[in-house]
Amino acid sequence: PGVEPSGEGGLLGVAVSPSFGRDRLVYLYFSTGTDNRIARFRYTADGIGPLDTVLTGIPRAAIHNGGRLAFGPDGMLYATTGEHAEPDISQDRDSLGGKILRMTPDGRPAPGNPFGTLVWTYGHRNVQGMAWDADGRMYATELGQDRFDEINQIQKGRNYGWPVVEGADHDGRYTDPRLTWPTEEASPSGAAIAAGSLWVAALRGERLWQVPLDRTGAVGTPTAHFTGEFG
Repeated sequence: PGVEPSGEGGLLGVAVSPSFGRDRLVYLYFSTGTDNRIARFRYTADGIGPLDTVLTGIPRAAIHNGGRLAFGPDGMLYATTGEHAEPDISQDRDSLGGKILRMTPDGRPAPGNPFGTLVWTYGHRNVQGMAWDADGRMYATELGQDRFDEINQIQKGRNYGWPVVEGADHDGRYTDPRLTWPTEEASPSGAAIAAGSLWVAALRGERLWQVPLDRTGAVGTPTAHFTGEFG
């Protein structure tokens, strides 16, 4: 109820509570007619219960709505938001757009957040994948505009540069990506870590990228699988 799909908006993300066996909670990220929001429901033998709103007011537009949800190893809920084609809001720490948000399961700013708000990192264009390795390091996939798509290692309070930088600038003002691709080879979407690699679905690139990770979290040379078979 309340979902209004249009453009890149709609029912976008789902995450199961890490304590589902006890609380039976499932979280959703979705677009309404006026915003993107996060809600949750209880899933029991009786089916899907009523929606309980967790967070409202995430900017929405025809494009760049973000929408990924995931619980981190710290038990906090992370959400990715897009800058809905208004790039400057990515640098505005008072806006929820163009960010990775970190919150408690009931939608409050998580303890230890860098600015005392929901914002964990900023300067993002449109993050579509999140994953953590066995040591708790966080990675995210990000759609660039015309030149570079990115894999970033996400660290508390960092500024990832959009719209000032697409890709890397190496001058220290912004956090450079760990890896970039030309946009025609990627347009990265979902991400997962398994068997010592970060696996990234590529939309425009129509392939599955395997990115090796070493013990320090550094990325190796990526390998493409299923090129042209899917997507």
